[in-house]
Amino acid sequence: MKPLNSIQVGTLGGTLCSIFGSITMDDMIKTAVLAAVGAIVSYVVSTLLQRLRR
Repeated sequence: MKPLNSIQVGTLGGTLCSIFGSITMDDMIKTAVLAAVGAIVSYVVSTLLQRLRR
């Protein structure tokens, strides 16, 4: 893998700064809650499927 040149680094830095500037605390909380709900649903479904296979 070749190293990034200065234009690529500048573009990446500008993109990251614009993304971080537009993310609010509400968005982070919403993402964390949705991730937790997804993990719980995944666990429950996999547990139910294991019990059905027995």
